[in-house]
Amino acid sequence: MNGKWYTVGKLVNTHGIRGDVKVLPQTDFAEQRFAPGSKLMLVNDENGDHMQIKVTGSRLQKNVYVLKLEGFQSINEIEKYKGWSLKISEADQGKLDEGEYYYHEIIGCRVVTEDGEALGEITDILSPGANDVWVVKQTGVKNKEVLLPVIDEVVLKVDTADKLVTVRLMEGLI
Repeated sequence: MNGKWYTVGKLVNTHGIRGDVKVLPQTDFAEQRFAPGSKLMLVNDENGDHMQIKVTGSRLQKNVYVLKLEGFQSINEIEKYKGWSLKISEADQGKLDEGEYYYHEIIGCRVVTEDGEALGEITDILSPGANDVWVVKQTGVKNKEVLLPVIDEVVLKVDTADKLVTVRLMEGLI
């Protein structure tokens, strides 16, 4: 596995006795990543074991995808892969439209206000509903986080090359 690989899902359980698996998606493009014909890397994050797999069937069931993977015909064959991650290579990511970003491009960015005041670093991204929310760990304040809604009124500029986000703090955000 050369190059950068990004997690798009995690095998959380088996489904039935015919080798189907439940996958918790960790991507905004789940319907594309888990579509029949998709090729993914199945990776054990603990020891680095990996194998390429092909999706032959897919359906959304509540908040998980139930996948049929090529070569797995029974629960006994697939059960040992519970807890493994599904990953794609950097080359398979695809280009996004302007103003759209992959999670790994945003997490780790420094955040400054429009006045140049350092606010902290983005540590997580939440998707509670209408818009994403970036979790910013404040600089110099232990265990203090700011939740920034990803809306045009708050996020003024995102520079992924310099890992810098400029924001306007609305009243009540801090």
